[in-house]
Amino acid sequence: MLFANCHLPIALRMHVFFFLAITFCAASALGQTNTQVVVLGTGTPIINPDRSGPSVAVVVNGSAYLVDFGPGVVRRAAAAARDKKITALTPKNLKVVFATHLHSDHTAGLSDLYLTPAVEGRPGPLELYGPPGIAEMARHIQAAYVKDVAIRVQGLEHGNAKAYRINAHEIRPGIVYKDSNVTVRAFAVAHGSWDFSYGYRFDTPGRSIVISGDTAPTQEIVQACHGCDLLLHEVYSVAWLRERTPAWQKYHSTFHTSSVELAKIAAAAAPKQLVLYHQLFRPADDVDDVLIDEMRKAGYSGPVASAHDLDIF
Repeated sequence: MLFANCHLPIALRMHVFFFLAITFCAASALGQTNTQVVVLGTGTPIINPDRSGPSVAVVVNGSAYLVDFGPGVVRRAAAAARDKKITALTPKNLKVVFATHLHSDHTAGLSDLYLTPAVEGRPGPLELYGPPGIAEMARHIQAAYVKDVAIRVQGLEHGNAKAYRINAHEIRPGIVYKDSNVTVRAFAVAHGSWDFSYGYRFDTPGRSIVISGDTAPTQEIVQACHGCDLLLHEVYSVAWLRERTPAWQKYHSTFHTSSVELAKIAAAAAPKQLVLYHQLFRPADDVDDVLIDEMRKAGYSGPVASAHDLDIF
């Protein structure tokens, strides 16, 4: 017993008891609001075997929420579950996902995300949130695999028909999702000629996280972050861009954010931690050195990390 053989006065014992009780409750609360951000993929359309397509998982209290689903997303999630012991990312647990926009490198993993977790035992449908057009994409993917699903559900596998569905939710800027773990707000970003392209802010009981998606420099990132705990932002190297053709230089400067531009955005947004993902750089360069060095030379002095697949923040 806590006070067995204790000769403290009763009043003092009660003070100690309440102190310990409050400490225990606080510790329990901290454990219940655990938030991890797992970078599942940091790649781009340029094929790099070490970098899967862009995808970020926000894991809160054993539940996973994915932003984007580039090529390799399910296997990267499985690797995080196995190697990093994050059971929320076991494929059958992948239930809620958000698309920033409909570019193929951000969405090519949707069929895998729809089907493989269902085979693995997901109990219900995939809840898919994204800009207008995401519902049509989901319909086409489901139509493409209608024979496969029929055999898996009606054949010897006896699959769960509820799992072989996508509930597509087309969203506009504002709060788009909320449960006991997270509040998710979408905000418009400037991704070239795309009609709809979003970034997302996740607020959990313990952290605030902003994910840029693909974007040219925009004040929306500054406003969405505004001192957030973690800002994940796309970026390209100015050294890399100089070696592109004029046409590609125009494209990337219109659709994306350079390291020099990001230095200014990050300084204004003032995140507690900046994470670079969806990174473009010369193959011969060490991305950790080059991108961060370019940002330092442009005047950014805050905390910054260059993400690799399966990094955890």
